[in-house]
Amino acid sequence: MTVPMAAVHDPGITLAGEHERGGRPVCRSVLGSRLRRLRQDRGIQLQAAARQIGASVAKLCRLELGQGGCKDYDIAALLDFYGVTDEDELDEFAALTRGANAPSWWQEYSDLIPSQAETHLGLEEAATVIRSYQSQRIPDLLQTAAYARAITQLGFPRDPVQTVERRLHLLERRQQALTRADPPRCWVLLDEAALRRSVGAPGVMEGQLQHLLRLHLDHPTVTLDVVPLAAGGTAAVAQPLTMLRFAEPELPDVVCLDQLSGTVRIDKPSEVDRYRLALDNLAAATSTSTDAAEFLTRLLHGH
Repeated sequence: MTVPMAAVHDPGITLAGEHERGGRPVCRSVLGSRLRRLRQDRGIQLQAAARQIGASVAKLCRLELGQGGCKDYDIAALLDFYGVTDEDELDEFAALTRGANAPSWWQEYSDLIPSQAETHLGLEEAATVIRSYQSQRIPDLLQTAAYARAITQLGFPRDPVQTVERRLHLLERRQQALTRADPPRCWVLLDEAALRRSVGAPGVMEGQLQHLLRLHLDHPTVTLDVVPLAAGGTAAVAQPLTMLRFAEPELPDVVCLDQLSGTVRIDKPSEVDRYRLALDNLAAATSTSTDAAEFLTRLLHGH
């Protein structure tokens, strides 16, 4: 089943009212984007706005790009300079500012994740559509505890048991996104090789396949498609990736690429379009393949 990445932006949804979703990385991005739009709409140059808060142009650029923290009085001074007087709008900016400086739930795991991963976790939590392709392993959000433990022990062989457990707790917390009241729409293209590759002790892969089958059949917001080995070159040139889309219009679509050193984030529209096309081509390669439920059932029966 091919699930198009249709537009889901809803101008009636604002992060200010629920700024805990996505934490401070998302609030900083939205706050910076709205400040930049206010400045540009009023024809104010960066230099003039920076002077208003006694800051360098570089600092204001970082603020508008959602990079780093922000001071309440700086935001208030900018809003006054831009002529914002509506109480509801001021309240919304105040909520975003609080969210931009508040610690996120994953801060207790900061010693386990690269610094750039904070932004990825925030964007993942805030996403309303998660579309991905995985060729080597089951994606994090769909892993069972046993499969995740085996993958973690392979990826971090020197970690003590306590650290492994904390990594698994972090993953479990991320996976709660799929069962919350308003879960993201999650569509995953899984390469046949990833489904046939045994991971962990006997029984781990069987449990993982059963879990995928339940998700596919019982969770209306989760859709699985299998990219068959017969897809050949189409899958051979594709790399594992995740594309995120958000309800908040200030947040553009983002592509996340997993690497050994961390997650690389791409948000340049022209590059995002290239990855979107790659996903569309893979989806086309699955259009005549066996239904995912049938495929998983056959695997479970040893075929």
